Amino acid sequence: MKRIIFFVVFGLGGLSILVSLGIWQMQRLAWKQAIITQIEERIVEAPIALPANPNRVDDKYLSVTAEGFVNPEFLRVLVSQKRIGAGYKLISPLVLQDRTVLLDRGFISVNDTLPTDITAQVRSVVTGNLHWPQEIDSYTPAPDIAKNIWFARDVDAMAKILKTDPVMIVLREISPADTNVTPLPVDTVNIPNDHLQYAITWFLLALIWSAMTAYFLLRNDSNTTET
Repeated sequence: MKRIIFFVVFGLGGLSILVSLGIWQMQRLAWKQAIITQIEERIVEAPIALPANPNRVDDKYLSVTAEGFVNPEFLRVLVSQKRIGAGYKLISPLVLQDRTVLLDRGFISVNDTLPTDITAQVRSVVTGNLHWPQEIDSYTPAPDIAKNIWFARDVDAMAKILKTDPVMIVLREISPADTNVTPLPVDTVNIPNDHLQYAITWFLLALIWSAMTAYFLLRNDSNTTET
């Protein structure tokens, strides 16, 4: 009898823990989906003038517009696009009236000729979103400054190299058009949201745990009866 009680208590305890973890992940899923929805709504809001001192937390994804000169200098960030292949994101200085910021102009294939027709004499109106990407971890290679190849967008490091403020606008539209580069506007595709998979895993483990507990109880009951 004590053995049966032990299996019942142990089984119910483990089951309650696994189920609670699954429920917690479902709650996290709802929380993350709400955040993603807020970000998606913010991305497409009517653009406002670039704030004087944007905050990288409060103003992330803020839709902005600015007018200035796109400096012909650029940094190349190695990326890959589906159905297109490898290419570069081009990051250039955007010279405004009172300061200079970074402009993520978009994508160009490695097979295309690097643009040379943009000059600081053409005034451009840009619309995009403020962004401070978190793309760097311990596995990210250091940029090859000599070859001008970066492996992630590091706003602070790029701003230092290009002598700009540590502020980046990811381009959605530019006038006049930059025909050599395809804008890659910010989106929520790369925001991790694996909570549903985690919840399913915990619930499946709870089901397996229940089956194993029932098996041991039935086996123990059978052995007791035979005895």
